Amino acid sequence: MKEKILIAEDDKDISQIIELYLSSEGYEVTIVDNGLDGLNAIQNEQFDLAIFDIMMPEIDGFKLTREIRKDSNIPILIISAKSEISDKILGLNIGADDYITKPFDPLEVVARVNANVRRNKSFNELKNKTNNVFKIKNLTLENDTCRLFKDDLEITLTATEYKIMSLLMKNPNRIFSKIQIAEHLSGEYFEPYAHTITVHISHLREKIGVDDNGNKYIKTVKGLGYKIESN
Repeated sequence: MKEKILIAEDDKDISQIIELYLSSEGYEVTIVDNGLDGLNAIQNEQFDLAIFDIMMPEIDGFKLTREIRKDSNIPILIISAKSEISDKILGLNIGADDYITKPFDPLEVVARVNANVRRNKSFNELKNKTNNVFKIKNLTLENDTCRLFKDDLEITLTATEYKIMSLLMKNPNRIFSKIQIAEHLSGEYFEPYAHTITVHISHLREKIGVDDNGNKYIKTVKGLGYKIESN
């Protein structure tokens, strides 16, 4: 069965060119031209990934992402003319999985869509695997339910955040570069992923806080990457 992609974009030329490229890759594409219709589509249909513009009528892409994240972990790719780092960070922090600025190469959009769809598939497949529990300090990672706990408090993670924590907690004390983390997430690496990984790590640190000694769980090893120490 074809994977279904939702595009919420008020510029018909842009939405149609993305549809053309995605359809050629075998995706089934639905297009809406405002954020409210995008929200209704997500609530009434099953999609494998959503692509949102930021500046849209009715509901903008940021508000739309926030609303969808209340109930869904569907991968969200934001495409926007807003190229400031602050806009990218905001988009990722409110729940987007990826962010591309206009103008863009349609082939890059296809590559990002492929990567995020694969990532979400592997995340869902992981839910069905045999139970494995990984514990580091007072963090507990449950593979069967894809949930993270700090003591008895569950920490809500996106699929991307969970996969990063899973990689680090399953391999304590091992240093992973941004390239290795990106390849673990999607099987490939693009230069813009470097900043995306940094933002995801920062967001994870905010969510899990510090250990009983006041130290960050995720350590930065300058010039090399990131790790979680076992003690």
